[in-house]
Amino acid sequence: MFLHRNPFTIVPVLVLGFISASWAGCDDAPAPGVNWSGCDKSGVSMPGVDLRGAILKRTNLHQADLSRARLSGADFSFADLSGAKFNQARMDEVRLLSTNLSGAELNGAQLNRSMLDRADLREAQLQGASLIESNLYQATLNNAVLVGARLIRTEMKQAVLDGADLTEADLEQANLLQASLEKTTLQRSKLIKARLEKANLYYADFRGADLYRASLVDAELFETRFEGARLGGALWVDRTRCRLDAGDTCNE
Repeated sequence: MFLHRNPFTIVPVLVLGFISASWAGCDDAPAPGVNWSGCDKSGVSMPGVDLRGAILKRTNLHQADLSRARLSGADFSFADLSGAKFNQARMDEVRLLSTNLSGAELNGAQLNRSMLDRADLREAQLQGASLIESNLYQATLNNAVLVGARLIRTEMKQAVLDGADLTEADLEQANLLQASLEKTTLQRSKLIKARLEKANLYYADFRGADLYRASLVDAELFETRFEGARLGGALWVDRTRCRLDAGDTCNE
């Protein structure tokens, strides 16, 4: 005996599946948790806006103004934020994975515990910005300005900071393993217990920097400047430990 199956019995399932699909609301008003994924918001001016927890994946915010915005917990992964303004914005615990932030302004922004892996921050302005305990694995920061930035315990493994300005930045316990800091300015920066193993330090400027107990094992040095720096207790390129009272030369 054969059972007759109605071919239309699966239609409600398909319909329900279609209805339950989530779509971005590009015309939705700005609000916490808004979903603007893939939307074109280039050039918008929204200073002080509250977009906490917003979903902004692949969103175009080129040259947008979100200065002083509240963006904690938002997801900007793969978005275009080039030339945008985020000055003094609250961006704690945001996701900026592979995000284009080239030429963006983030002066004084709070980006603590954020994910910026493989982000493009070339020529970005981050003066006085805070990125404490953030992740910038393989991020690109060529010629970025991070004067006075706080990068305490920040993960920057294999990041590229060639030509960047980190004058007076705080990189205490930062991980710069295999990072490239060619022609990078680190004058008077704090690198206490920082990891610089196998880093490219060609022409880097560490004048007046504090490298107390930092590790430079297997780092590449050429025309690297350490005048006035503090190397006390640091692990040198050849794995020797500098004297605790060492100045700008290790054990000499």
